[in-house]
Amino acid sequence: MSQINQEYKDRLFTFIFGREENREWTLSLYNAVNGSHYTDASAIEITTIKEVIYMGMHNDVSFLVGNEMNLYEQQSTYNPNMPLRHMQYLGNLYESYIKRRKLNKYGKNLIQLPVPRFIVFYNGMKNIGDETILRLSDAFPAGAKADVEVTVRMLNINYGHNQALLEASKPLMEYAWFVHEIRNRLKRDMDIKEAVDSAIDDIPDTFTLRSFLTLHKLEIGTMLLTEFDAVEHDEIVFNEGKAEGRAEGRAEGKAEALINMMRELKLTFEQAAQVLHIAPDEYALYQKSIPKSTS
Repeated sequence: MSQINQEYKDRLFTFIFGREENREWTLSLYNAVNGSHYTDASAIEITTIKEVIYMGMHNDVSFLVGNEMNLYEQQSTYNPNMPLRHMQYLGNLYESYIKRRKLNKYGKNLIQLPVPRFIVFYNGMKNIGDETILRLSDAFPAGAKADVEVTVRMLNINYGHNQALLEASKPLMEYAWFVHEIRNRLKRDMDIKEAVDSAIDDIPDTFTLRSFLTLHKLEIGTMLLTEFDAVEHDEIVFNEGKAEGRAEGRAEGKAEALINMMRELKLTFEQAAQVLHIAPDEYALYQKSIPKSTS
């Protein structure tokens, strides 16, 4: 047994979908991912590894349904090493599975194991498609033939992506909405506590998660202090600043080109704007930069 660590803290995704009392939401997530329609939440056996048991080794949500071992991870930072991490998690989960069922992996009979299913729910800032397949073999030297392969489905759950998936699981859609709303508030320069409190206050009455998130507001704020840390906040602000800076830079460059074309080629403002593909509704923005002597 590894050294015990009592400092493990759940993340919001785990807090919502990995709790015994929330197994209906976990089942909703499973059905959305697999296109199934199971209704008996008691069939779910939560198997999530807690760091309190394995020092330095914990996953977000794992559970058994029938003959499947499902490992679900939420990532706000793109991580191409998730196949390796899932393989490590699976080893510990299989070990626990074998011990709980008193199976003998050294015996003469073949042990029947649940089939692993690996999913990453991505809601970070990197622009990726709706679904990406990550493979362990991508980490091997090019052309190498390996005796093992691990594939992970990474599903983008940011707003504007995988709409059918979000609509298939109301709790997942509401979780995605909540994260989206917090990020919007961080962009308005709120601190994390203000952003969380404001987003919870604005949760629609029809949301399944409303009472749960409201009840656990303090705990959720503490969790998200880590999830939405200063690095992510700075990244949001920095990316927006870069976008604004690029826009301003393009505008300044076009304004300078306008002036040069009007002076040297004797073009009217409208003629120069047409050459530079400036739309009529943007004319006022550039006309302010044109000296009266030029126009």
